[in-house]
Amino acid sequence: MKKTFLGCWPTMITPFTDDDKIDYSAVRALTERYINGGCDGIFAVCQSSEMFFLKGEEKLDLARAVVEAAAGRVPVFASGHTAEEKTKQIEELGRMAETGVNAVVLVTNRLAGKDEGDDVLRQNFENILRQLPGLRFGMYECPYPYLRLLSTDFIEDCARRERLLSLKDVSCSIAVLKERIKAVKDTNFVLFNANTATLLDFFISGGEGYNGVMGNFHIDLYKWLYTHFSTEPELSRELSDFLTLAAVLEARAYPVSAKYHCSLTGVPMSLHTRTRDRSILNENARLEVASLIRLEKAMRKRLGLTSPF
Repeated sequence: MKKTFLGCWPTMITPFTDDDKIDYSAVRALTERYINGGCDGIFAVCQSSEMFFLKGEEKLDLARAVVEAAAGRVPVFASGHTAEEKTKQIEELGRMAETGVNAVVLVTNRLAGKDEGDDVLRQNFENILRQLPGLRFGMYECPYPYLRLLSTDFIEDCARRERLLSLKDVSCSIAVLKERIKAVKDTNFVLFNANTATLLDFFISGGEGYNGVMGNFHIDLYKWLYTHFSTEPELSRELSDFLTLAAVLEARAYPVSAKYHCSLTGVPMSLHTRTRDRSILNENARLEVASLIRLEKAMRKRLGLTSPF
């Protein structure tokens, strides 16, 4: 069965100006950066986009801007349903679908509270599908404000519905990933892995997508791994080791570090974010990003790639 939405997708950061407005010039440039790096799609208005800290109209305008900049060259998914109240979530999802995105992404921790069971999640999920007929959905186990992993049975059920296209897995467990790969086998449903450490083994086991934070730094290297893991296993393992260690930067000063990296590699933008103060990017953090850029250059040379940025 031919799958449509697979491959390597970055989780898009939101460039802001220093006075806290979305920088749409940088949004367009960032979209070009992803596409030039070989991405297969873009996940906009997500956790990396600081979606819980964007106003309603900002989320919609951001999605429209990315769709317009992508211009049909790659698909665009967007989430942005961050409300607590279920009626408001329906409104958010419906309006997001009108921006032209290829699918709207359901955040699993919006479907049920932390102390509510899977029966509540299923009930709210079915209600969304019923009230928004015709829309196509992805799903995302967003870790904020709390991580809600889905059961394998629920994922298998989703995979057999034509309107459900994908899941961004945040389990970070190869055992869980293998179980999920088996559950969605022979369907049009794509399992995206957000975790770098398990990614190569995930691909080897039949996984078909990457959708993670570090795509903001070097989406082209993830695309190389996705394309060559089966034909060049030794070099793929070497690249996997590099990507795994590079991903430690996520725990440091992200998303400020990603904005700094972009600014040093061809997409100038302010370091302003709404989730972390830019001062977190101290001297050591800046030196780490500079080291990463040098190592990326060396790795591209090792792989026979020229920098797309």
